[in-house]
Order: sequence, then C-alpha cells, then structure tokens
Amino acid sequence: MSKAAKKPRTKWGAKEWYTVVAPTYFGEKVLGSIPANSPDQLVGRKVEVSLYDITEDPAHYQIKLFFKIVSVEGTRTNTIFWGHEYTRDYLRSLVRRGSSKIDAIVDVSTANNFKLRVGVVVFTRRRASRSQKNAIRKLIASVVTKKASSLNLDQLAQELVLGKVDSEVHNAVKKIHGIRRTGIRKSKVVSPSPEVSAMLSAQQAGAVQQEAAA
Repeated sequence: MSKAAKKPRTKWGAKEWYTVVAPTYFGEKVLGSIPANSPDQLVGRKVEVSLYDITEDPAHYQIKLFFKIVSVEGTRTNTIFWGHEYTRDYLRSLVRRGSSKIDAIVDVSTANNFKLRVGVVVFTRRRASRSQKNAIRKLIASVVTKKASSLNLDQLAQELVLGKVDSEVHNAVKKIHGIRRTGIRKSKVVSPSPEVSAMLSAQQAGAVQQEAAA
C-alpha cells in the first residue's frame, strides 16, 4: 500500500507566532501574540491594548495604549510607546451642563528627539469666557511643551499616561478659572527619533525585498 500523500502546508500553517512585549518602562508585560511569515513583516506594526492589561487597575480601563514594534529577537517582538487615548464613552461621561469643555492640541519634542502631538482637555466648574479659554490653552501649551522637552520618550510616556502631566496642567490652569477636571486625553508619536526612524526604515526595506524574492 502506498503511503498517503502529505498534505501541503497552508499559508496560515506556515506562519510562526511571535510574542509582543511592552517596553521596559511599562514593565515588559506580554501584550499578546501575532502570527507572521517572517520577523521583518512585524516591524512597524502597531499594537493596541488597555492600560488595565498592564497595571491590572480597574481605574485604567478607559485608557487605550498604542505600541509600535521596532525589533524582533527570536520570537519576541520589542516595542516602543506610540501614543494613548481615552475611550469615547469615558470622555462623554465627563461632560456636565453649565460648564465649559476646553480642548488644546500641543505639538512637542522630547529630549531624545521624538515629536508628539498631545491632546489636553479641561472641564471648568462654571462657564468660562473666551479670554479665559484662550489663556488656559496658552498655559497648557507652555506646561506640556516644557515638560516634554525635559524628558525622554519613555519618561514622558509614563507621565502622560499615569497622570503626572495631568496634575501639573491642573495646578497651573486652576489659577485662571475654577477647574473641575483635566486630562491628557490623547497622545501620538508623529515623528520618531532619527535612530528609531532609521531602524524602522531598514527593517521595512528588508521585508519588501523578501516579499519580492518570494
């Protein structure tokens, strides 16, 4: 009797699973697993998780974190912080009648040459005038820009997500108007440092070459 023909491996079966790990400044927590045909296909990919997945603090369900894969070692993928944001439901829950919601968008640079766009939201106790809103936005920009320029990306990421920058903003703007709540509602890396940019470009170029040769 002839041996049964071996079934060809499917494209899915040919993939290998890679473990996604948070940066050291977020405890190197395992964020999940991703299948890929080769490590180069993973570099540059973004991963989204809840802050709760890292801290296991129920108060952090409303914060989403984004990480970008920058390198692969064996089946481990290394990431850097790429931004965060509040969930829409959480933002809606903060709105109250009879008060003002003040949004500010600030472009900042870190001490290690990452450029980020940071969204800050302020809720006042009573309605604020136009001049007060403008003064609050100006002060927010000053506080956040100064803070970012003094920190590396890893330090800034922690302070944005865990409330340190929020606290400094609150203490500054409460001198202008009664403040009910402040929050760093969103952040995003818009331009990585030259070193990380070169690393990503080299890895992605290698992936394109591999696909073309396949």
